[in-house]
Amino acid sequence: MSRHGIWWLSLAWSVLLPGLLLAQQPAAGQPEAGAKAEQPDQATLFKQLEETLSGANLVGHFTVLGKEGPPRSEQYTIQSARKIPDRGDYWLITARIKYGDKDVTVPMPLEIKWAGDTPMITLTNFEIPGLGTFSSRVVIHDGKYAGTWTHGDVGGHLFGTIEKAKAEPSR
Repeated sequence: MSRHGIWWLSLAWSVLLPGLLLAQQPAAGQPEAGAKAEQPDQATLFKQLEETLSGANLVGHFTVLGKEGPPRSEQYTIQSARKIPDRGDYWLITARIKYGDKDVTVPMPLEIKWAGDTPMITLTNFEIPGLGTFSSRVVIHDGKYAGTWTHGDVGGHLFGTIEKAKAEPSR
């Protein structure tokens, strides 16, 4: 390449390079690519979860592994959810559970683990009075839930939306 060609190349790079670098910078107020959004503190996350679950219906479907057919409907009504003080990751969740011909309301101390700002309700061989022993992992995120469940030798998947419960009419 001639000296004249090298001069043009260096001039082109001196003009283009700053423009290319500026084009890759985030716009004012935008996080850098790959940068994590600021996560709320633990107290805020706990308050958000309590507000999301208390007085809510989890309305969705479940599947049974090994059984063909469409997912079946399910609904859980959570009356309240609150962190149990001085009990680590445990929360007291009072829920109405309709399962087969059973319809029970039961307070359950359940462990909730966090993956960043996302809670996961965990049950491992947890006995629910009148219903049996269950294991489950259920992720709560953005008004939705999804997870897995096991009851004895049977298990599957579950998923749905979280909706605020409508007040029942007074009698």
